[in-house]
Amino acid sequence: MPLRSFPWWPVALAAAVVGALLYWRRWTRKAGLRALLRFRARVDRFKLTTKRYIADALLADPEVAAAVRAHADAHGMPRAQVWARVRGYIDEIVPAFNLLMYYEFGYTLSRWALNLFYKTSVTVREPGAFERLPRESIVIYLMNHRSNADYVLASYGLAGQVAISYAVGEWARVFPLEYLFKSFGSYFIRRRYREPLYHTVLERYVQLITRNGVTQGIFPEGGLTRDGRLRPSKIGLLDYMLGTAREPGFAERMYVVPVALNYDRVLEDRSLLREARATSAGEPGVSRFTQFREVLAFALRGFGRLSTGRWKRYGRAAVVIGVPVPVAPWLRSVAAEGRPLFERPRAERLARVQEFCDGMMDRIGEIIPVTAVPLVCAALQTFDAEFVPEDRLLARIEELRDALVAEGAVVVEPEREASESFERAYRMLRMRRVLMREGNGYLILPRGRELISYYANGVAHLCGAFEARVRERDALPADTLIGA
Repeated sequence: MPLRSFPWWPVALAAAVVGALLYWRRWTRKAGLRALLRFRARVDRFKLTTKRYIADALLADPEVAAAVRAHADAHGMPRAQVWARVRGYIDEIVPAFNLLMYYEFGYTLSRWALNLFYKTSVTVREPGAFERLPRESIVIYLMNHRSNADYVLASYGLAGQVAISYAVGEWARVFPLEYLFKSFGSYFIRRRYREPLYHTVLERYVQLITRNGVTQGIFPEGGLTRDGRLRPSKIGLLDYMLGTAREPGFAERMYVVPVALNYDRVLEDRSLLREARATSAGEPGVSRFTQFREVLAFALRGFGRLSTGRWKRYGRAAVVIGVPVPVAPWLRSVAAEGRPLFERPRAERLARVQEFCDGMMDRIGEIIPVTAVPLVCAALQTFDAEFVPEDRLLARIEELRDALVAEGAVVVEPEREASESFERAYRMLRMRRVLMREGNGYLILPRGRELISYYANGVAHLCGAFEARVRERDALPADTLIGA
């Protein structure tokens, strides 16, 4: 074929595509590094490891191989078929962290979304404590779980310090959330899935990234609170992470940081309360179609208010970052009782890990931020009536705020006058048809009591002498109109 008649255009097109891809890869890498320098954040080097390298490391893991043999023998399956299942688990679990996505797209999106819905505040109890951590430290953030927005709020609050890898449930395994979460470095887990083979793969992956210093964030409650109170902690992932301390030198590098989050409005609050009612009555939950319809309706209403200039933010979202707790002293105290943690029977070991996790949840509870709506709701709960005179309510808000400060609670803007705190909360409660002005006081509307209880429950444990009155109100009849 003459050279002049050779079809060069496919070659030129292929070369252009390859060149564009190489340029895009180089540009995104440089843009990601520029974003990292701008934020001055710490990114664990192992997060930049390719997914293929991590998959190869897991496939070569002796414990994974032993689990494959056990699964094949127990179920009469060919080992090749079991290995294929393992590869599927690895592909499902392992993320593909992208610097540009995390620090440019992710941070920009989270900042825009949070500022659209809330006024945000971030408090670090002891900033110097993080500066004193060893450079090679392994940090695990434990957080309370009030809203699906917790992922965004915590990442936003910590973006200037470190990029966190979250354990995300199956709810986010839908397009495009799955790809977004994986590009942000989060890994997926199957809750209530008991297959030993899967849990071996998950455990070895969690220990692999922990061993290599990847900073992780987990929600020990295992799900959103339905009534505002902290839920009992679950220890599965934390036990996997602490298992890394079996190897010499790792225990001294491990630190656990309590993180507490709270909101003036949890976007899912009414849905969560409805789920709680259905569970207590033994009724089935709401279908996914109904949930989708409600989310769509909420989005359309919000878009309508935004487009007509009637949009108002939902108050404050606050995050408090506690003091890092070293793991090594706790392990030494357990060993001093007669036997090291990892030499104890599994049931005994898990019981000690549960004690440690419960202690961390207590620390989280101690630093939950008190914003205006929870403060006012807690004050309303101390009255055994649906009508509260204004002067008595303002006096109670002031008394309660002083009690919270005396207990060492993190009250957002504690210097505010009680009337100002109430006005900020009242705008939200009136908009949601929870509270309305009636004469010289305020009337709690029929659908408002459970929401007031929900937000009060989140801070009741911090209220000192008022805690009992906040708790008791849930058991009283809701038709009394006599002030307490």
